[in-house]
Amino acid sequence: MDAVEEAGSGHPGTAMSLAPAAYLLFQRFLKHDPTDPDWAGRDRFVLSAGHSSLTLYIQLYLSGYPLTLDDLKSLRKWGSLTPGHPEHGHTAGVETTTGPLGQGLGNAVGMAMAARRERGLFDPDAAAGASPFDHTIWAIASDGDIEEGISHEASALAAHQRLGNLVVIYDDNHISIEDDTLIAKSEDVAARYEAYGWDVHHVDWTRDGDYSENVEELAAALEAARAETGRPSFIALRTVIGWPAPNKKDTGKIHGSALGADEVAATKKILGMDPGKSFVVPEEVLAHAREVSDRGRAAHAEWEKGYLAWREANPERAAEYDRIAKRELPAGWTSALPEFEAGKDVATRAASGDVLSALAPVLPELWGGSADLAESNNTTMKGEPSFIPEEFQTKDFPGGPYGRTLHFGIREHAMGSILNGIALHGGTRPYGGTFLVFSDYMRPAVRLAALMKLPVTYVWTHDSIGLGEDGPTHQPVEHLWALRAIPGLDVVRPADANETAVAWRTVLEHTDRPAGLALTRQKLPTVARGAGGLASAEGAAKGGYTLADASNGQPKVIIIATGSEVQLALAARETLEGEGTPTRVVSMPCVEWFEEQDDAYRQQVLPPAVKARVSVEAGIALGWRSYVGDHGQSVSLEHFGASADYKTLYEQFGITAERVVAAAKSSLIKAGVDDAGQGSTTGN
Repeated sequence: MDAVEEAGSGHPGTAMSLAPAAYLLFQRFLKHDPTDPDWAGRDRFVLSAGHSSLTLYIQLYLSGYPLTLDDLKSLRKWGSLTPGHPEHGHTAGVETTTGPLGQGLGNAVGMAMAARRERGLFDPDAAAGASPFDHTIWAIASDGDIEEGISHEASALAAHQRLGNLVVIYDDNHISIEDDTLIAKSEDVAARYEAYGWDVHHVDWTRDGDYSENVEELAAALEAARAETGRPSFIALRTVIGWPAPNKKDTGKIHGSALGADEVAATKKILGMDPGKSFVVPEEVLAHAREVSDRGRAAHAEWEKGYLAWREANPERAAEYDRIAKRELPAGWTSALPEFEAGKDVATRAASGDVLSALAPVLPELWGGSADLAESNNTTMKGEPSFIPEEFQTKDFPGGPYGRTLHFGIREHAMGSILNGIALHGGTRPYGGTFLVFSDYMRPAVRLAALMKLPVTYVWTHDSIGLGEDGPTHQPVEHLWALRAIPGLDVVRPADANETAVAWRTVLEHTDRPAGLALTRQKLPTVARGAGGLASAEGAAKGGYTLADASNGQPKVIIIATGSEVQLALAARETLEGEGTPTRVVSMPCVEWFEEQDDAYRQQVLPPAVKARVSVEAGIALGWRSYVGDHGQSVSLEHFGASADYKTLYEQFGITAERVVAAAKSSLIKAGVDDAGQGSTTGN
């Protein structure tokens, strides 16, 4: 109450009513060491109800993490360690950034999956509960989390995967911002989770018509949930939000705003506290609470014995674990990358699949799959088993609980948040695939991956109208620039198979950000480089490079293209050069990587003196305007697509080499280039 009053805003109600549950969890059930928040053997706690950040911050403070009472006084203020919603990497003990409801629940599912995969990599033969890699993922979810559609996707998959290392406490308080949730929600949530196949428990603190914070009953449920190893567990905890505030408890008013001085004073009187004092934490209370730190250090020390014994017995696995934990790549791993024969037509989605299969033996940490589009996305590493309980393996996808190929089902939103959870957990590196147009379903999770700087890779195929007959519902038009608008996300659209290999290599070399690969359905010619006079695909690592220079080295016009449109740029260059116009083609697979290069390199590729420029991309032009300038032209698609074969679509919509030539000539005239032509009058 005091923290929200001090801030002038916040969410006090849930933090008040969940205080007994959170304290019980941190004191008795969560395996953690406040003196070492990154201890590899710790349990993970996810506050999916991120608006109730005080639920977490107060337990971190009481447990002895590096948070002070002054930090709680600075809630939601500039530069504080207690921002409005928990932020991973900002506050010690915060495992993930939460706030957008449902995302934390998906993160928790991903963490549980990552824990199982990590055990399979490093200690698969240990008895249940006997491995240093065995731990539990705990989460607190609110009505808001449960109502968001992502909760269905993530929870259904968690049950299907038999994630017995996952426990979710559902704060069933019947209140949201619009007061009583009955106005919008009437389903039986616990029955829903029973239908998924979760282990469901009920704890009702309102059972007898009075309110009793029955901590013993909750402890019994938590104990039973932790003991259940064959299914994820769901504890429906019925609380009264804002208990025991006399006038505002059980109302929407206490959900997201300060109680006000009078209500705070009245509540403190009920609790036997001095209403004239704020932020009072008696020394004996703090000392008692911080005994959990001693218990945590003792648990850590005991774990260390088993961990060191495992290392001694498994030196090769231990060395691999150390490398992966530091996000380092093994020596010589790039030698496994395939090289593609010039002149052969290969879809970049197929090239990506070949890269993944080639990397499988040398990068055991790399794993992933698709949202039911594996055959289209080419996300299945050849010969690798599926990550699936044995009873659910199929003829096409054999596997087991420690497998490698992920099957998310048609659940793009949950896939995004699960990938984040896998990356946050550590020990492995994930990727996930779908069509580029369906990145819309993933966008909230992609944005959070960028915010948290997570090395998640998205394999987004069918990247333009080039996918053809499926029509405008499946043809991305605005997506490339919409995704490029996310700060910290690398969007990579390679021009051919060899650029695809370089793109994958570069993505994997970056460990501090997510990346999306935009790949074609249609086959593209593998560019003849070197002897063909065209630059090496290595230039793709810099985001943009001179693929084909002007014949005299002094271009009058520059054509910038990405992906499948690079071939059109090369064809246009051939025409322009044949007509005597020195023309440079720049392949720009990744704007973000290009912008990271120094000024000298960027000016070398795009000399400021060359004003005549054309961009070519089968989508909206939007950001290309900053590259082509006032005199430039964009060959783009400023409308939705249509249903037809891709060759017809490119022809009908004017994304052709001839159109690029015309745009180049127009730009030359606008730029006032000598001998560019002046046009003619109508004779009127």
